[in-house]
Amino acid sequence: MIPTIEQREAQRIRPKSAPVMYQTWRDLLFLHWEIDPEIIQQTLPDGLTVDTFEGKAYLGIVPFYMRWIRPRFLPAVPRISFFLETNVRTYVYDKSGTPGVWFYSLDCNQPLAVWAARTFFKLPYFNAQMSAERQGSGVIDYRTMRKGTDPNRASRFRYVPSSLPKSAEIGSLEFFLAERYILFAETRNGLASGQVWHTPYPLSSAEVPVWDANLLYLDRFKTPQRQPDLAHFSSGVTVDVFPLRLIDS
Repeated sequence: MIPTIEQREAQRIRPKSAPVMYQTWRDLLFLHWEIDPEIIQQTLPDGLTVDTFEGKAYLGIVPFYMRWIRPRFLPAVPRISFFLETNVRTYVYDKSGTPGVWFYSLDCNQPLAVWAARTFFKLPYFNAQMSAERQGSGVIDYRTMRKGTDPNRASRFRYVPSSLPKSAEIGSLEFFLAERYILFAETRNGLASGQVWHTPYPLSSAEVPVWDANLLYLDRFKTPQRQPDLAHFSSGVTVDVFPLRLIDS
């Protein structure tokens, strides 16, 4: 069942249950490449279908700052609750037409966060060496290298917003890409989903004078021989995270 606009918009409604974790995501860069939907479909587990916009599928690289990460009943802790993360993702829906995100990898420079996400959310996190520096005129210089991989496949992104922020218009490509509140994960008991809630992203266009697609190569995709088809920036959102739940087969 292909998701309807109403189903996509309904994902913005905050769940009534209590979250298990709180997070803040800051200074996000969204880089996206158009890709053949059949290529994406071949990488997905049973129960998920590649989601498309006007017949096009997308692969994304999203570097950002993780801030104030904490479980529901615990405070944020210096050096543990503040770190960097970069994910490689695509867009999918399940058999009921629920739209969401499928992650190929999530690189992170906080080993405890890598362990927790792999253990409790069954997500493909990897330890990485990472740094990010805010430079003049608001430029962010962001670097990441997945541990155990070729240093020549390290990544660097320099980015800065280039327009005033605004929420994505419902039904637009920006809405399709950014307004995602469900993640899917494979567990030993089958496919599961987890929900997050936040206000809509404030989105700007982004200038990205330095970028690469090395993370796509590390995740076994053919490296695009062109610039990203879309580049967006968001100053960020505060996020409620809800527990992982098995999907009825």
